[in-house]
Amino acid sequence: MAELSRSDRRWIDSVIREDEIERYLIDGKDFIDQELIWGELERQADPDASRIREIVAKSKELERLEPDETAALLNCRDPQLWDEMYAAGLEIKQHVYGRRIVTFAPLYISNYCVNNCAYCGFRRENTSIQRKCLSEEELRRETLALISKGHKRLIMVYGEHPMTGADFIADTLKTVYSVKEDAGEIRRANVNAAPFSIDDLRKLHEVGIGTYQVFQETYHPETYRRLHPQDTLKGHMRWRLYCMHRAMDAEVDDVGIGALFGLFDYRFEIMGLLLHTIDLERRFDGVGPHTISFPRLEPAVNTPYIEKPGYKIDDETFKRIVTVLRLSVPYTGLILTAREPAGVRREVIPVGVTQIDAGSNIGIGGYADGNIVGEKQQFMLSDTRSLDEVISELVDMGMITSFCTAGYRCGRTGHYFMDIAKEGKVHTLCMPNAILTFAEYLSDYASEETRRKGWELLSRELEQLPDAQLRERVGELLRKVRRGERDLYL
Repeated sequence: MAELSRSDRRWIDSVIREDEIERYLIDGKDFIDQELIWGELERQADPDASRIREIVAKSKELERLEPDETAALLNCRDPQLWDEMYAAGLEIKQHVYGRRIVTFAPLYISNYCVNNCAYCGFRRENTSIQRKCLSEEELRRETLALISKGHKRLIMVYGEHPMTGADFIADTLKTVYSVKEDAGEIRRANVNAAPFSIDDLRKLHEVGIGTYQVFQETYHPETYRRLHPQDTLKGHMRWRLYCMHRAMDAEVDDVGIGALFGLFDYRFEIMGLLLHTIDLERRFDGVGPHTISFPRLEPAVNTPYIEKPGYKIDDETFKRIVTVLRLSVPYTGLILTAREPAGVRREVIPVGVTQIDAGSNIGIGGYADGNIVGEKQQFMLSDTRSLDEVISELVDMGMITSFCTAGYRCGRTGHYFMDIAKEGKVHTLCMPNAILTFAEYLSDYASEETRRKGWELLSRELEQLPDAQLRERVGELLRKVRRGERDLYL
């Protein structure tokens, strides 16, 4: 597996389209302006309290921050101000998204990869990994196993390899959507995969791709080159940097960006995510990323780089990272994954997280066989609790678990979604459907304890819907759910 074959090299050479990079550059330059980033971090090195509070007030008005404002937040050293920012993060999240957390599961399809990223368990030279690509029948079994736990939403993950190109991904999406079990099904399949050309991304759009995720890993050019060998596909930084632009030109409505924290100075990475957001909004009439992710480096089998990372992120800093992202782009979804331990997730969810995974198994074929095998995983998960255990805790935190996918089928994506998010109205459309999908879970899959307290929470949330007519309509649909009807939404 260590050496690239001639056919793999020919494939790599055929993938990158320079014209699909150059069209997005400004005067031949990309949007990662290192002079701007370092300059703002230096100029905003010692912000006073009034400056921080003015910036937070702007965030509360759901206005995206500018680089100088985000730099000021990153340089804040006052614990009291950080407490105020944590509280503001929750306030903003509740204002836009309500008391709901969208829940999904990762489904790894293949760990074959032509890349050789220093920090990744799936890197080409790692001979300790058991390579596997799910067959159609194995994919059906994995999907059924997920449905049987109550999942309705997935993020499907693929290595970057000739065998897992756009046509293969399109076929796997069709397979997942075709699997039904009683009232259960996958209604939304997002994709975390390689950067593709516009033509290939149109293929994924046609078969109903959900959010298309590609994480830049690090926005720092020198670090990027050092960790991603130049003879690999991932070694071309700008091909990856502009994959979200190509996706949106291919009419993929929702895109997700992210950075892998621990590879470089976290302040630079946050500024990179902000500049990425700004450039997407500039190019696409105010529409930026649907979600932002912020994974931390985690151990992986036979991956020495992770044992001594140069920029290790402690838990307090991680909480601050999430808070600054929430304040910087107040209307965009934030994804917190099971890379993080349960205790960290409890601490960080309240500062503005909107989506989490639960009941996760990232070993290829792991859901159907019930095993967690390190040699089949890209990295080691920290939160391995079941979906029901996580949902039970969210209920205790006063949060509705949403499996809702109605917005996508009603066209509430892209421009439509971003407009209502910036107006703080997502929860007015999504909370009724979150209530209905949570009721489905409680009726079909929940443990007795989760079901009991979940219905109590649903009753309280029903009473807090904004008008009597809506409460009556949702109450009527809830009664239908109790009688066995499914996939009801407004």
